[in-house]
Amino acid sequence: MSEPLLRWRQAALQRWSSLCGLSSDAVLYALSALFSLGIGMYSTANAQWHWGFLAVGPYALAAVLAATCIKVSVRHETKVRLALVVLVLIGAVLIPLAMEVHWRTEQPTRGFAQPEVLVIQRAATDLVKDGTPYHSYWRNGHLVNQVPYSPAYESFFPYLPPMAIFGLVAAEDGSNSPLSDARIWMTLMTMVTGGAALALLRATRRQKIRVAQFLVVLPTGALFLATGGDDMPILALSLLGVVALQRRANNMAGISIALAAAMKLTAWPLALGALMVARDAHDRSAWRRVALWVASIVGVTIFPFALSSPFAFLSNVIAFPLGLAHVASPAASPLPGHLLTDVWAPAGHLLTPLTLLVGGYYVTRYVRRHWPLTLSRLLAIMAVFSTALICVASATRVGYVIYPLNFALWSLVCMDVSEPARELASVA
Repeated sequence: MSEPLLRWRQAALQRWSSLCGLSSDAVLYALSALFSLGIGMYSTANAQWHWGFLAVGPYALAAVLAATCIKVSVRHETKVRLALVVLVLIGAVLIPLAMEVHWRTEQPTRGFAQPEVLVIQRAATDLVKDGTPYHSYWRNGHLVNQVPYSPAYESFFPYLPPMAIFGLVAAEDGSNSPLSDARIWMTLMTMVTGGAALALLRATRRQKIRVAQFLVVLPTGALFLATGGDDMPILALSLLGVVALQRRANNMAGISIALAAAMKLTAWPLALGALMVARDAHDRSAWRRVALWVASIVGVTIFPFALSSPFAFLSNVIAFPLGLAHVASPAASPLPGHLLTDVWAPAGHLLTPLTLLVGGYYVTRYVRRHWPLTLSRLLAIMAVFSTALICVASATRVGYVIYPLNFALWSLVCMDVSEPARELASVA
């Protein structure tokens, strides 16, 4: 990085850190209002543009109120910030979610939910009826077991089996009632797990508020909770795992991270990284305990399905997300990897493995130089590495940027903590 750019970055960081909590909140809420307005005006997804127009008001109001209250005493600042968090949570998450669920109930074919909501609910129904959520796969030039009257990509279930849990109410209910919507249960799990993580997080009140904002209140969380983001429970479980690693509660860390890894492959890098940073109360490596939980939970929840129908499992979980299932994925944002794949098709098969090899080499060198690795450094590595993978993948969404954004924020929070507390060491 050039010297002028480094100086500019340092000055920007110093300027941002010098702002009081309400000043920075006013900036973030104002930017969120502009973002939601842009989503409302330019998004072609029905669920997204409805959320955009519904959320712009709460964000704008919160920005105005934060700017108005900047001069309140420091003693009351935290209360005002928390009140604004609740206001935006209701206005930009809960009300849009309730309205989109209601509209979907009234008009099921109008697209008031992201495709993953339908996919998860259908997978849960298949799981209850047939014992497996994996049915569709590509063979001999055609798609086997395609879901009738649906795009080919909606026939695939690109998640691990426990993700279907969020659709079990719909599978058991069989009706189109609001409570059968998978978003309700994904949001509930995100709120409960994220709330528990924030309660245990060793950080200042200002830092906890910022973590909560990025997780559920700002568009990095609100947009996905309201429209159908299956990544939100994964992020909440990951945060709980990070907090447990910070507190050296290794049983809790292993269980939390294992549950996330058992639902989606995006949690596997954290599961591997946790083995390098897990420490017990005596500062000894505790990777075996974390590994035992991860291996046990992942093995019990995944291997029975993988062994019963290995070809369908690999087609859904591996081939389809990597763009190798001969079916165009809707997760094809105009990022460098997708654009290069459009120009030269073989790039889609080369970019991700090449990034893993080259990135793995440099990550290994970095880890060896900074061993033993701290939790903060691990999260920083994951933020950089996940950004690189998102950019080079042939079929991915811009929305996956919520992973590196949260990892980077958690890294900063953990960096400010000196020595992890030992009060939960007995749990480990």
